[in-house]
Amino acid sequence: MISRDRDDPRDAAALVALTELGRDAAKPHSIAELDQGLNAVRARLAAGAGQRRVVRRLALLGATAAVCVVVGVKVGSVARENPLAPEPAVAVSRIEGGTRLEGGYLSQSGSEGVKVFFSEGSLFALMPGTRGRLRSVSKDGAQLSVEHGTASLDITHSRGHRWLVEAGPFLVTVTGTAFTVTWDPASERFELRLRHGRVVVSGPVVRGGIALLAGQRLVVSLPRAETVITEEPPAEAVAISAGPVRPTVAPSAARLSASFQAKGVRARRWAADLANGHWDRILAEVDRDGIDVTLENAASEDLFVLADAARYLRRAELARSALLAVRRRFPRSPRALDALFMLGRAEEARENGTRAQAIDRYEEYMDQAPKGAYADEALGRKMILTNEAGGPAQARPIAGEYLLRFPNGSYAGSARALQRAP
Repeated sequence: MISRDRDDPRDAAALVALTELGRDAAKPHSIAELDQGLNAVRARLAAGAGQRRVVRRLALLGATAAVCVVVGVKVGSVARENPLAPEPAVAVSRIEGGTRLEGGYLSQSGSEGVKVFFSEGSLFALMPGTRGRLRSVSKDGAQLSVEHGTASLDITHSRGHRWLVEAGPFLVTVTGTAFTVTWDPASERFELRLRHGRVVVSGPVVRGGIALLAGQRLVVSLPRAETVITEEPPAEAVAISAGPVRPTVAPSAARLSASFQAKGVRARRWAADLANGHWDRILAEVDRDGIDVTLENAASEDLFVLADAARYLRRAELARSALLAVRRRFPRSPRALDALFMLGRAEEARENGTRAQAIDRYEEYMDQAPKGAYADEALGRKMILTNEAGGPAQARPIAGEYLLRFPNGSYAGSARALQRAP
């Protein structure tokens, strides 16, 4: 019995075959003819089934191909996100504002600091007056060091590269981020401001490591064993909230004295401006308030920040005045001792300063602090200035003393060169 379901393709094929047989028949068919017709029907049905199998196979192949295309697109996307090709090797591409000396130390040649550019896009910038070095650079990353002062870093994110930054006794582990780091060996103070990314800081007081996120600021004071983490708004937000700058009349000395006593406010602002290179803001505020009033009322730390900003902008007389104010107003503070060394640098920068005056300051510092934070620098500067004034013959004994005391110091290369000089 033949099914009457017209939607079944097998029934449709059978009906077509029977219709053709009926149309061709002029008289009743014999048994043999009927058998022949039945065989034809079966053959057509069999052919229809074969076609359906072919269709099913083609559909399956098409679906498989579509899946392969989707998988291929996905794999291609993943390959682009996680390329199998090795990442570019890390190497120093160029140095601006200075040169690389023996031991990886960076020597400043101008007044804008030193910038080290790496092949994969990272940047290590030393602020003017900062002492730093490239401890090691390999294809997998770099280990950098800040021995004194402030450095700014912008490290390109990478899965395989490893960057380490030493700042005094602290170690900053970096992947891809931007931040500034400051180390002051005299006050044993560490500071890190994280602009974006993530870092881990380890060292004294913070053993075990402290993870910092974007917008956070870490300050560690070793003498007080104090660790402070604060959240800071972006610099742009601070500028906007401050509103437009309006001209003001010079405030009275009494009012300025009261404002200087608002502890921490000015110090934090000036320290941030110094770290970010906004030295002109500091000097503009001092000029507005009055230099004499500032020198008589600012805190010791503020005077040091002012001296640095003035020195960076080549206002050597103002830098010298700020350091002398530290010596006069805070004679027993650790900063008063540091001011001796900084006065030597200020004498070098003064138009009417002399090498002899600078050397006197360095010698005075070494007499009072033979193992001080700046002893290496003071003896090195004395050696350089003596060579400039009297030649290698006079500077050679100082070079020998330097290598004996600081064989791996920042001036060791110059000292060895002087010993080899005729």
